[in-house]
Amino acid sequence: MLEKRNFYINGEWVSPAKANDLNVINPANEDPCAVISLGDQADTDAAVAAAKAAFGAWAATPKEQRLDLIKALYAEYKNRAGDMAEAISMEMGAPIDMARAAQVGAGIWHIKGFIDSFDAVEFESTPWPDTPSEKIYREPIGVCAMITPWNWPMNQVTLKVIPALAVGCTVVLKPSEESPLSSIIFAEIVDKAGFPKGVFNMVNGDGVGVGSQLSCHKDVDMISFTGSTRAGSLITKAAADTVKRVTLELGGKGANIIFADADEKAVIRGARHCFANTGQSCNAPTRMLVERSRYDAAVEQATEVANKTTMNDPAQSGRHIGPVVNKTQFDKIQGLIEVGMGEARLTAGGLGRPEGMNRGYYVRPTVFADVSNDMTIAREEVFGPVLAIIPFDTEEEAIQIANDTVYGLTNYLQTQDPAKAERVAKRLRSGMVRINGSDSAHPSPFGGYKQSGNGREGGIWGLEDFLELKHVSGLGS
Repeated sequence: MLEKRNFYINGEWVSPAKANDLNVINPANEDPCAVISLGDQADTDAAVAAAKAAFGAWAATPKEQRLDLIKALYAEYKNRAGDMAEAISMEMGAPIDMARAAQVGAGIWHIKGFIDSFDAVEFESTPWPDTPSEKIYREPIGVCAMITPWNWPMNQVTLKVIPALAVGCTVVLKPSEESPLSSIIFAEIVDKAGFPKGVFNMVNGDGVGVGSQLSCHKDVDMISFTGSTRAGSLITKAAADTVKRVTLELGGKGANIIFADADEKAVIRGARHCFANTGQSCNAPTRMLVERSRYDAAVEQATEVANKTTMNDPAQSGRHIGPVVNKTQFDKIQGLIEVGMGEARLTAGGLGRPEGMNRGYYVRPTVFADVSNDMTIAREEVFGPVLAIIPFDTEEEAIQIANDTVYGLTNYLQTQDPAKAERVAKRLRSGMVRINGSDSAHPSPFGGYKQSGNGREGGIWGLEDFLELKHVSGLGS
């Protein structure tokens, strides 16, 4: 079993102030695979103090030098891709091929995206030609605490840490205690890249401990959090007394609107997307809205996809899904499946582990048909491989159902009518809309409306989230 108790503070690997061991569980077999330590207030204070002390010099470092260090980090990240994939697969159950391509690959994509977007940041501008004595400066906000989730570890770590460092902020990272091993490797990558002491710090801990301590810490200027809406609300309240900036990337209950003129693979594509990463994605299309004329066929297709989706040990190569991350998530998903069985028509999956599996937190890919949007299975974020299929009759009804949720992260729509696609996309209340299986081709803003959070991650928008605006007048007078 791996022993990874130390924290990365002020450029050094240091022992925790006091022992507080936690076993990291491999969800594929329910056995401990590593032991970490959970930090306490002394560890949090030390990391914040290091970041605060390093901020002035780092903020004053020429942007070209900061960018060179980001590029060095990018190169080392790619060098450690194999180690990173194995860690993610072991700690949260992503199949190894998916961990290499998507989980680790997301980090490569985002780091490269920030490097490509960096030149577009205007750190200094004179927006009014008739008054050249007035300038706008964009300056790093200060010490930033990042609290990241277990479901896409490097996707979220890179979306937060990289832009903050690039614009001149200093960082304290608290990764999820469920998936800490990949972030320990990330800290090793930062160290190898040669960042100055104190610019990046990492303390393991849970939400009640280090997470809460960072949220209310007087010397933290900004919190960037990804996780549940419930936790995001608590963090916002904890941060209120110090009036720090809080950006949140929270839950979702994405609608996938399939119109009658959608392409023949639309349903299959949508169901596979729902089950990918074992359903543990905030932007998963978990509500499939199908126009009535295609409804029965869509139910059959989605059911077939679920029945053909195989589950296997994440350490094994191949196209399959792995377990969910832990017993708490497994039990929650089982409870919601049971509720759904009393509300709607079960066409695939259901309660219990897949046949032949008696260890590991494996969930059967599950499909519910004849769902109405007032049912629990249509309103709560399951965060597992569970699809709810809802019929609709008109475009207006589809839009109403899609928007009838507290969330607003990602919606999807499938149609061969470009005018309809644009018309509907404009009316969907979500931060992102994906049409006909498309995804972003460029570094783009990731984030949502309503209880899916605030702020945006990725590209120029993600860099700007870590900057303050300063207006100076009277220059040269």
